[in-house]
Amino acid sequence: MTSAPEKLRALLAEPGLITMPCCFDPLSAKLIEQAGFPLSFMSGFATAAARLGMPDTGLMSYAEVLDQGRNICNAVSIPVIGDGDTGYGNAINVKRTVQGFAQAGFAAVMIEDQVAPKRCGHVAGKSVVDRDEAFARIRAAADARAEGADILILARTDARHEHGLDEAIARAARFAELGADILFVEAPRDAAEMARVPAELPKPCMANIVEGGLTPALPPSEMEAMGYKIAAYPLTLMAAAMKAMADTLEAFKTGTPDEATLMGFAELKHRIGFDAYFQDEARYAAKA
Repeated sequence: MTSAPEKLRALLAEPGLITMPCCFDPLSAKLIEQAGFPLSFMSGFATAAARLGMPDTGLMSYAEVLDQGRNICNAVSIPVIGDGDTGYGNAINVKRTVQGFAQAGFAAVMIEDQVAPKRCGHVAGKSVVDRDEAFARIRAAADARAEGADILILARTDARHEHGLDEAIARAARFAELGADILFVEAPRDAAEMARVPAELPKPCMANIVEGGLTPALPPSEMEAMGYKIAAYPLTLMAAAMKAMADTLEAFKTGTPDEATLMGFAELKHRIGFDAYFQDEARYAAKA
């Protein structure tokens, strides 16, 4: 059986851009897989909202993230990248975080250079640690992998916000030297800045598209032409689901929702897994 990290390595070796809708629970991950996408990412923003009903400001603990991630990875066969935030402490904590994410079944773990408690890269108030601490985090992550954690490392920098794009690219380049497999410069401000990232960095690069956020939502074809390998959409599914639920709740105030706006019961049961469950149930009953 091919492991999740092996599947991700194979995807990274293929030509073209990977469009990556992000999940926040096992059901959203299953829908992504059912739609034919080969890769997902457990969005920290969306997971904090779905699990806690709270903002992505470092409120979700390591144990809560790991529990949610384990359930997501168990629900799908496609590789999933996990959001390891700042690693939940010093470099030793980073090493433990990487080991835990590998054990949970993630294909890769993202480690970033924000000051803890971190926050969404597209909201106000974020800041980053100094270079030495940022590099120590990625060095510890690489050590965890060298010591047996079968997982890829996605290294993220938010330095663009405070220190400019040159500093962000310099940090990402050093992350690559320290062993990162995928590089992520968060929140470039325009197409010209976006183009510089993959042009000046040696590893597969990820773009992060938050609708209404700081980075322009360029068409996938343009990001592919720039040299990006992954285009992540961390909030698109949650935003769609929240709008649909809010609209449905409004409809309840004057009657009941139009069934045409809802997924049919038969399809809903099928997508959740009832049909497969009943087939297995019948198979085992017949052998009894």
